[in-house]
Amino acid sequence: MTANSGRYDGPSPTSADAGWTVRRLTQPSRLMGANGLRTGADGRIYVAQVAGSQISAIDPDSGRIDTISGRDGPVIAPDDLAFDEDGNIYITEITEGRLTVLAPDGSHHILKGDMPVANPVTYQQGRLIAGECRPNGRVMEIDRSSGEARMILEGVPMPNAFSIGPDGLLYMPIMGANEIWRVSLDGGEPEVVAGDLGVPDSVKFDSKGYIISTQAASGQVLRIDPQSGSRELLAQLGPGLDNCTFVGDRLFVSSIPGEVTEILGGGKTRPLVERGLQWPTGLAMGTDGSLFVADGGFTYLLAPQGQLELLGFLFTPGFPGWVRGVCQGPDGNWIVSTSNGHVARWRTADGESDFLCEGLNNPCGIACRPDGVIHVAEIDGGRLLAVENGDTRELATGLSRPMGVAHDDSGACLIAESSAGRIIRVTEGGSETVVDGLGEPQGIAIHRNILYIADCGTKELIAFDLEKGLRTILARDLPLKAPKGMIPNRVGAVGTLSGPMDAFTGLACGADGTIYVSGDAEGSVLAVTPAV
Repeated sequence: MTANSGRYDGPSPTSADAGWTVRRLTQPSRLMGANGLRTGADGRIYVAQVAGSQISAIDPDSGRIDTISGRDGPVIAPDDLAFDEDGNIYITEITEGRLTVLAPDGSHHILKGDMPVANPVTYQQGRLIAGECRPNGRVMEIDRSSGEARMILEGVPMPNAFSIGPDGLLYMPIMGANEIWRVSLDGGEPEVVAGDLGVPDSVKFDSKGYIISTQAASGQVLRIDPQSGSRELLAQLGPGLDNCTFVGDRLFVSSIPGEVTEILGGGKTRPLVERGLQWPTGLAMGTDGSLFVADGGFTYLLAPQGQLELLGFLFTPGFPGWVRGVCQGPDGNWIVSTSNGHVARWRTADGESDFLCEGLNNPCGIACRPDGVIHVAEIDGGRLLAVENGDTRELATGLSRPMGVAHDDSGACLIAESSAGRIIRVTEGGSETVVDGLGEPQGIAIHRNILYIADCGTKELIAFDLEKGLRTILARDLPLKAPKGMIPNRVGAVGTLSGPMDAFTGLACGADGTIYVSGDAEGSVLAVTPAV
């Protein structure tokens, strides 16, 4: 990873075949998300990145980013972090349900397991407090030697990044109650400090003893008087804020998609790390010419002019879940697959989702025929399923990590078996191989009888003429998947918020023949366009 990218190797030197051009519609991201923040003794801002499964340190002045624990490192899905006086970092691994210690010399050990949805952690004067961000979460003091826990509070509705206040009490943002509570470290009945917020997910204290709290749903940064509960709006940012930290008296806040912002006062802000995309995953072209971009817990519409508009995210009413695959249904609504195991019709105008199928084993690519029949692939289940009129039936089983799905002109379903390196056609009568000898095909799309394949194994975009059987490489060295030799940690489920967060390179075709590609390695959307 390069110091200033925070990801793999920065923008790839992509190249296109004669007659084609490659351009980025969105700029590469510099982080793989941004969750917990904590300022280290060296003055750098340490950023935990759940979906990216890494920890980075940012210089607050230059913006330089250095990797502390990479995607293939010992820490998996870090959500929050805290330092002690010796430089040890205490890290909650939210998908693993554990609290891990990363020592200054790079060694690590699990301090406590058995913490489902482990999330908030704080340290002060020898006391280590950690908790679980789930509907009946626990808040505990952890012995730093033995890992033994002493219960402070149980049955807490989704506590998040908390802090010990100047009065020695523990102040907690309670997402499930939309309130901030405080409680003695010895336990007892909690007290509500402030309510009717914008889904608070962090609490820190400024030098004057006021609470600073980010609001995940409203995108507000608030200063709250811990005595009266009165509040002041410091900044209005976008939805998805996650945490905050101080460097001296300078305030910085994180946003889940990978943004870190300095709050300057007077409503002014300065981007330290610009907002970006974490992956993205599935892509689908709408009838109005806008491109649906799935980015896990966030979804966007990318206008033809290149602007990204937030369509919905985890706290949007009716949001279907952690979105991976997407297509547009005959009625104009979006049909999505989620890592939660759902296929849903997302009626964005109504703020509602109709769940058409549930309990799937890590669904991925999805396609809808004009007659309304939906086909969806299960990565871990190894199946291709048909969903129609409330019924779900198997069309193919025993597939090798099936991912991308598309329909040919006859309505037959083509599916990419990523681990088998091939594309097969599946009909009611059986299946046949269409293309083989691929590296790791993921997203596929068909336009004018040409099958387009995103091969993550070779980092190529391939065109295959379904009538003539001719194969052509349209673009090479695309920013797909991890670099050769790196095996990233697999990021699992986060409670009920998401299932496994597997990457997926989506493809979509425009009416003009443009092929849109998810550049998951750098967090961008690319357009491969026929030269005029």
